[in-house]
Amino acid sequence: MPNRPISILYIDDDPGLTRLVQKALGRRGYLVEASSTGESGLARLALGGIDVIALDHYLPTGTGLDFLRELGAMPDRPPVVYVTASGDTAVIVAALKAGASDYVPKAVGDEFLEILGSAIDQAVEKASLQRARDLAEQETRVAKERAEVLLHEVNHRVANSLAIVGSMIRLQATAIAEPHVKQALGEVQSRIAAIAGVHRRLYSSHDVRTVDLYSYLVGLVSELETTMKASGHASTTLCHIDPVSVPTDKAVNIGILVTELVINAFKYAYPNGMSGEIRVILREDAVNRLTLAVQDDGIGRDVADQPRGTGVGGRIVTAMAASLGASIEYSMPPGCSIDVSFEV
Repeated sequence: MPNRPISILYIDDDPGLTRLVQKALGRRGYLVEASSTGESGLARLALGGIDVIALDHYLPTGTGLDFLRELGAMPDRPPVVYVTASGDTAVIVAALKAGASDYVPKAVGDEFLEILGSAIDQAVEKASLQRARDLAEQETRVAKERAEVLLHEVNHRVANSLAIVGSMIRLQATAIAEPHVKQALGEVQSRIAAIAGVHRRLYSSHDVRTVDLYSYLVGLVSELETTMKASGHASTTLCHIDPVSVPTDKAVNIGILVTELVINAFKYAYPNGMSGEIRVILREDAVNRLTLAVQDDGIGRDVADQPRGTGVGGRIVTAMAASLGASIEYSMPPGCSIDVSFEV
C-alpha cells in the first residue's frame, strides 16, 4: 500500500451515518472522504488517491450496482465493500459478481461500524497482498524475459564461435594433401556443424528449451549431402521427419547421431563409385518415444564386421545412443537400416 494514510471513499446519501462512519474509520487511522451520489463518487475516483470504496446500495440516482458497472471499466480500480440494508440475497450476489470484494449488512449502531471497519481492514490487507503478488509476477516476467534475451545471445555467440572453428578446420583441410586426413577433418567439421545448428535454431526460436527436429534435421541432412558430394560421393538423401520437438540437450545428441550415421552411409553403403539413396526417418511411435532410422539400399553390413575406418564414428554412435538411453538395431543385407529408439 502507499506510504501515506489509507484513503477511504464512503458513498452514501445519509449525512448522519456518513459522519459516524468517518469518525469510526478515522479512529482506525483511515482518511475518509464522502460522496452522496454515484456520479460525485466516480468524479472523485478519477482524481486518484482512493484505496478502498465503501458503497451503499440505495443512492439518489440508481443503485450501487449501477456504480459498480461504471467502475468495472476503470483500470486498477480500488476494492469495494458493498453496504446494503436489503435482505435480498440476490442483491448481495449481484454486487459480488459485479466486482465487490465484500459486503456488510447496513444497520444503525456500533455493531455496524465495527463490522464495516473490519471489512475495510480486510479489503486493505487483500489489496496489499494483491499488489505485492502483481509486483512479484511483474518482476518474475521481467527477469524471465531478461534471461531469455541473454540465453538467445549466448546461443548466437556459441553458434558463431562454432562456425569460426568449422571454417578454421576447413582452411586447414585445404592445406593438407593426404586424402585420409582431409576426410577426417571434413568429418570433424560436420560434427561441429551439427552442434552449431542446434544453437542457430535456439537463438532464432521463441522457446530456448526445445528444438523442432523437423526443421533442424532436414537442414542438417541437406548440409551433410552438400559436404559429402563435394568430397566425391554421388548419393542423395531423403528425409521423412515427424513434426516433434525435443529438449535442447537431446537435440544435440540426435544431431550428432544423424551426422555419424549419414556420413557412414555415404562412405560405405555405395562403394566403387556407386550411388543410391540414403533415407533419414524419424517417427513418433508413442507419446514421448521416437525411433530414428537411417536406411540405404547399398551393400549392407554385418554387425560382426570390424570397422572399415578408424572406428571413431562407431564409438560416437554408441556414446550418443547411450546418452539418449537408446537401443540400436541393425538390419541384415540387402541394404542397411539402423534403427535407434529412445524416449524424450
